[in-house]
Amino acid sequence: MSHIDLNLIRCFVTLYETGSVTETAERLHITQPSASYALSRLREQFDHPLFVRTRGGMRPTELATQLYATFQDALGRIDKAVDDVRQFEPAHSEQRFCLSLTDLGELAFLPRILERVHAIAPNVQLDVIPLEIDKVGDWLATGKIDAAICSMPFPGKTRSDVLLHQRYVCLLRRDHSRIGDSLDLEQYMAEQHAEVASSNGHRLPENVLQELGIQRKIRLRLRHVSVLPQVLIRSDLLVILPSQIAEMFVAGGQLKMFELPFPVPPFTVRLHRQERTGDSTAQRWFHETIVEALRAE
Repeated sequence: MSHIDLNLIRCFVTLYETGSVTETAERLHITQPSASYALSRLREQFDHPLFVRTRGGMRPTELATQLYATFQDALGRIDKAVDDVRQFEPAHSEQRFCLSLTDLGELAFLPRILERVHAIAPNVQLDVIPLEIDKVGDWLATGKIDAAICSMPFPGKTRSDVLLHQRYVCLLRRDHSRIGDSLDLEQYMAEQHAEVASSNGHRLPENVLQELGIQRKIRLRLRHVSVLPQVLIRSDLLVILPSQIAEMFVAGGQLKMFELPFPVPPFTVRLHRQERTGDSTAQRWFHETIVEALRAE
């Protein structure tokens, strides 16, 4: 086997990363039969099955795992060499980028990112995937997403840029029946609370409460925050939120916020991306544009 089609190598790497022929076809913008045919040719050339079909997807064999690292590195170097000659032109590009955000991130950051991206590159596509803390590290490593915005660190060879510093506050309705112009710990403990799911990446306040031995009366748990203003306006529930989101909700005039009556450290929001052999000009542009959009005040 002295020659192998570069497209077959790209298909191999993508299939290894996705574990799915269907997703491989989607990512490479080819039909599923074409992806299946490419896998068949690879098997013929290596005289080896390479991948075994299981309930969880296409599982790579030991040989496939050995080949993957070499093929991935080679593709990265080839792509970078081509990119160094053919520079990315945002104004004319129709490239697709994929960004992972929490529900909170969509509210706070997406409008500004979209405005900045489309002002420079009006024809690029932006796909937003809901961030899942336990999966996003793998998503970055396999190339399913180009970047993620979160306050949590991820394992693996990831790089990050600081976007902003935040603190946590307590949000409640302006005409709360028992809480007026201040909030102390005794009042806080006496009230009922709403809680946003930790899958949004904001576990720190709950960790602090556990360390302090404080147990709240949770009456509502939500996975999404967009409905919170309407919920709080019509109840006496309290909720902990990042200050930037709370300020957005307070601007509506029917809610108020207080500093938490117990110490919670501030946190840093970061843009995470996979550290590769050489990021393309397009990838660098995408990352830099997000940083510029969210640091500009």
